[in-house]
Amino acid sequence: MQSLYNSLINFSQPVISIAGKFSPKLKEFSEGRKDLFQRLEKLLQPGSHYIWIHAASLGEFEMAVPVLKMLKDEYPSEKIIVSFFSPSGFNNKKKHELVDIFTYLPLDTKYNAEKFLELINPKMAFFIKYDFWPNFLMGLKDRNIPTYLVSGVFRQNQSFFKFYGKWMINSLQAFDHFFVQNEESAELLSKIGFENTTVAGDTRFDRVAAQITQDNRIEFIEDFKANQLLTVFGSSWPEDENLYIDYINKHPEQKFLIAPHEIKAEKIQTLSDKIKQPVLQFSEMKKANIEDFNVFILDTIGYLGRVYSYADIAYVGGGAGSTGLHNILEPATFGIPIIIGSNYDKFPEAARLRQLAGLFSVKNSEEFEEIMDKFISNPDFRRKSGMIAGHFINSNTGATRILESHLRVAEN
Repeated sequence: MQSLYNSLINFSQPVISIAGKFSPKLKEFSEGRKDLFQRLEKLLQPGSHYIWIHAASLGEFEMAVPVLKMLKDEYPSEKIIVSFFSPSGFNNKKKHELVDIFTYLPLDTKYNAEKFLELINPKMAFFIKYDFWPNFLMGLKDRNIPTYLVSGVFRQNQSFFKFYGKWMINSLQAFDHFFVQNEESAELLSKIGFENTTVAGDTRFDRVAAQITQDNRIEFIEDFKANQLLTVFGSSWPEDENLYIDYINKHPEQKFLIAPHEIKAEKIQTLSDKIKQPVLQFSEMKKANIEDFNVFILDTIGYLGRVYSYADIAYVGGGAGSTGLHNILEPATFGIPIIIGSNYDKFPEAARLRQLAGLFSVKNSEEFEEIMDKFISNPDFRRKSGMIAGHFINSNTGATRILESHLRVAEN
């Protein structure tokens, strides 16, 4: 099976390059990896030692941030290299104060894995959540490089637990330790012979909990809110808009901020056209008095995490369609109630927070209006739901501290 896997990976390289002529995403995926080793070699500093973090995409990088901070404190003389598999991750995080080098991860061929590891020669390697690449993992094992899985999640439907995926179990032997999010993951690993596991939780809780201690002030949001009730729609897709647009149009007495997931001019215009209230976009902000508008469209990136600190209610997008629910933990850390769509089966944190009554799922615009009316008419209910969300964050922090303790013991 491994031979077949290697053949398919090798075959995919030219196929992806050709397909890129017809798909912008595949073109970006392919072109981002052109001359990767030459570019990486120029970035590496002779004599420096590197710690390698791999994140599939932007979401996994956010999970890695507390780990990056810990590694910088524990190993101040080491440099950090972060690899991404997806263009969305790489393009959004080309610079970060905790990272010395960002790079794409080459496709998982034997040659690429050997060349990549030869170049960076990492002191340690950390994989965030998942994205298991057999040739890279076997290369780490062959070099005896300490390798860790952080905030790992395993499910019964993964290939490791199927008859056809047993060959991939060998690649998991590269991990010195698995830091997993839940007992189910630890039990699944135990069934295939791995006991070097710790149920540490999810580093995203550490990430968002740190946000509340930072300076979250945004002057233009203060001007826009003007002491009125504010609902923030974060990472919103068109499917999400279908749930809440009618409510916005019915309530000129409230303030609404929409942060679309896709910031494309034509889609922003389509959204604006649906709204019957005065609408202002971030890109047009200098031309108007922001306090005069009921709806503000945040057609830029980098503000949403802090914007939630001003919200009284948050709607988190992605759950109304099939794109995947976005980060509910960011608003939860500020102690505000959260609304999502009905598709959240793969997001256990959403299911748990819903059980606790800090989060509410809606199937249609009528259900959205019903829960919003309850939040508005019953401030005590709104505040209690928000307190539950905030407590949920505080009671689940500590995953990074567990990893840190393990590394200190391993070093000694």
